[in-house]
Amino acid sequence: MKELKNGIKIIGIDHGYGNIKTASTVTPTGISASSTEPVFAGNILHYDGMYYRMGEGHKEFVADKVTDNDFYLFTLMAIARELTQFGLNEADVHIAAGLPLTWVKTQRESFRAYLTRNPEVRFTFRDREYHINITGCSIFPQGYSAVVDGLHEMTGVNMLADIGNGTINIMYINNKKPVESKCYTEKFGVSQCMIAAKNAVLDRLAAKIDDVIVEQIIRTGTADIDEKYLNCIKAAEREYAENIFSTLRKYEYNPDLMRLYIIGGGGCIVKNFAEYDKERVEIIEDICATAKGYE
Repeated sequence: MKELKNGIKIIGIDHGYGNIKTASTVTPTGISASSTEPVFAGNILHYDGMYYRMGEGHKEFVADKVTDNDFYLFTLMAIARELTQFGLNEADVHIAAGLPLTWVKTQRESFRAYLTRNPEVRFTFRDREYHINITGCSIFPQGYSAVVDGLHEMTGVNMLADIGNGTINIMYINNKKPVESKCYTEKFGVSQCMIAAKNAVLDRLAAKIDDVIVEQIIRTGTADIDEKYLNCIKAAEREYAENIFSTLRKYEYNPDLMRLYIIGGGGCIVKNFAEYDKERVEIIEDICATAKGYE
């Protein structure tokens, strides 16, 4: 969180399909609604007469984030979580958010209106009351914001790949400047890798495996499971990692001529399962980097 001289709090929010990130918090995008208070405590948002449990599972991919109420509710949760880090529950807030590179032009204004539709908001999160005044909202290109502090190092030709849960966003940064005509979005995010790994286990070993296990293997490269299941999942991860680089080559990625910067959850897959030149590929492992960049 940043603060302007007039006291307004700038809160960066990275609205991913897998996780909602602020500068200092990460929450999975699962959400379930109830008209009655849940039995078990946790990330419970109480807003407009409904209770929402957040953080269990992930939201499915949608091409336009304003088509349902979920990302608005995630925004309230993210603001609450970030303010709590500073002991606050009341604030004037300017939201700093983003969209995939190729969607910014067409969806910026609708997403801004969606996030700021209620200038004054009262809600409860984790049994704590919040009173928020939304004073404004800025929308930036997703991914690019994560490397803006390091632009001074990006001489020559550079490719940035933001591998999220739903999409891969690709852009060129040449001699420290983004190339707007060379920005691309592919629906080939980490969720596709999850599906492939689970299907591989089902097809080859006739077993259904929990997302938690696959996610652990993506993050760390291993898990405490029988070797035959582990090897099956790792083979699927390696295939997905190879397909990431195939996708990049489709957009003229050449490791001999450019440097590659990777951000997002897919960076773990590249790090743990891909073969690449570590001297010419930099994986930015801070999952909150994009939210910090927005701020």
